[in-house]
Amino acid sequence: MFAATAFAQEPAAADAPAKPLSAQEILDASPDAHWRPLDPANTLYMELDSGRVVIELAPQFAPAHVGNIRTLAKEGFWDGLSIYRSQDNFVVQFGDPTEDEDERRSLGSAKAHLPAEFERPAAGLDFTVLPDADGWAPQVGFVDGFPAGRDPDAGIAWMAHCYGTLGAGRDMAADSSTGAELYVVTGQSPRQLDRNITVVGRVVDGIERLSVLSRGTGPLGFYEDPAQRTPIKAIRLASEVPEAERSHLEVLRTDSATFAAATEARRNRRDDWYKLPAGHIDLCNVPLPVREADTGDAG
Repeated sequence: MFAATAFAQEPAAADAPAKPLSAQEILDASPDAHWRPLDPANTLYMELDSGRVVIELAPQFAPAHVGNIRTLAKEGFWDGLSIYRSQDNFVVQFGDPTEDEDERRSLGSAKAHLPAEFERPAAGLDFTVLPDADGWAPQVGFVDGFPAGRDPDAGIAWMAHCYGTLGAGRDMAADSSTGAELYVVTGQSPRQLDRNITVVGRVVDGIERLSVLSRGTGPLGFYEDPAQRTPIKAIRLASEVPEAERSHLEVLRTDSATFAAATEARRNRRDDWYKLPAGHIDLCNVPLPVREADTGDAG
């Protein structure tokens, strides 16, 4: 009986469940079809002394603002201006800090007045829903890689303020933004701003060049000394940059099986360090993977 019992236990040890794959292992095994290149017509390159920041625009959420931003970039509006605000745990902001309207840089061919684009109809969006509860929206998920909220009963959707989000600064009036003054979230996700400011895109590469900037000591993080500002060499559309000078990046499709599996691996971490899987992931804590595209130049 003892020998039989020992033999019966052997298959159980051999059939022990395999160790779950980590999110990185899932990404490493992903098929190329689960990745997409950035559209050069909707990609901005912010050139700083420290290097390039790559920004993906979201015309599906803010078509009027994105149209203005494209025009401003083509006409060199931001070239030679600066990042003039860095507020701790919040945002960096850039554009023309001149307070005198008569001395401010001209918008050129861009429109001087735009509608507020805080939200849009949910119909027509390919919305990948997260199953996790959210404190700011009835549903959250991703649209073409952009973190977003949705209210199915009201039939509306909007982009969420997560780390790296690009928004259009405004004054008191809802329709007072033009896309000339922009900010990037570099702190804890300020979701209270959702549906209160027009969101126009997100940083996909180079966010560290913004998040490490020294904090402004003035109110709201504005630099009191202009010498502290970070000069902007240029902001250009990728489509206006020669092919050889572009950043060839791909982003993981958020409607792919790889994204779903990698997100689940982050939601319930089962590696040796974690003793208790969380069973939950916050919208703004879902990584949005980016990789260098294989351009076939080698060899």
